[in-house]
Amino acid sequence: MKNFLKSFLVDESGASAAEYALILAVVGAGIVAAAGVLGGNIREAMSGAAEKICEAPDGGSSLCASAGG
Repeated sequence: MKNFLKSFLVDESGASAAEYALILAVVGAGIVAAAGVLGGNIREAMSGAAEKICEAPDGGSSLCASAGG
């Protein structure tokens, strides 16, 4: 039993698994942060494009208002 405990305490094979888990957590957090930033930028770009599409060429009423959108 002593030999088993001694070999268990000296064994470092689990350390690499913990390191991979830490790397995975950091990369995952980066992906979440990037998705949040990109989501906001894409939302703004789509809203801007929709406004440009809905503008009336002669400055009159909106083209989208007459279509119900």
